[in-house]
Amino acid sequence: MRGSVPRVTTTTTTPRDTILAYLDALLEPAKYADYGPNGLQVPGADEVRTVVTGVSANRALIETAVALDADLLLVHHGLFWGAKQTGIDHLMAGRLRPLFKHDISLVAYHLPLDGHTEVGNNALIADGLELTGRSTFAEHGGQPLGIAGTLPGDGLEPDELAAQVGSLCQTPLTFFHGPERIRTVGIVSGGAADDIHVAAALGLDAFITGEPEERSQGAAEEEGIHFLAAGHHATERFGVRRLGDLLAHEFGVAHHFVDIENPV
Repeated sequence: MRGSVPRVTTTTTTPRDTILAYLDALLEPAKYADYGPNGLQVPGADEVRTVVTGVSANRALIETAVALDADLLLVHHGLFWGAKQTGIDHLMAGRLRPLFKHDISLVAYHLPLDGHTEVGNNALIADGLELTGRSTFAEHGGQPLGIAGTLPGDGLEPDELAAQVGSLCQTPLTFFHGPERIRTVGIVSGGAADDIHVAAALGLDAFITGEPEERSQGAAEEEGIHFLAAGHHATERFGVRRLGDLLAHEFGVAHHFVDIENPV
């Protein structure tokens, strides 16, 4: 989504800290050993009238948030990663400058928004596939991120599962090395290709993630499991959009989900 966007006005405002407290209570970020900080990354306006959500805090998303008069930008992939950042380069400055200029708060939730069993990326993909008998798997730092479950009815053939995943996310890269009919599926969104081994150890028929690794083809063949990589970005659009809808429902703020196209 680029270019001009419609402006929407609303008279309902909510304190930013009230929204942050709601999100923290829902997602419990303190439970996760994450790669970067969760919650408020850049402080902006104290009062929030308009929330924009998107997957990654790149310049295109930030500029669209400006055009939509956002007070708060809520993302899955924030600006800060790791503990060794020692300065601000020109790319970071280009992202921070419009946030500061337009008084927009940037809020990010990463692993908590993958692992949540109701509003997380994996749970919402599982909803789309109508998985039943769900369980969690694929722990990171002691917290499970993945969702496993059973397809309805008699299951699906591999091409049928790929079509369903494609309609939810994007056309997946597939390595079909599992059974002729798929009944059990594990999902770990984003860059979790190596969790195929965890899925195989659980006896699952298929594993869905975002990005493949070079070794994924061999792993699928040797483990005897179907592998589907449906896009890092595409598998992680679900949770942040649901959060925005929840904020609109809970607090009456305006919400716009902005999907900056990304085939990866």
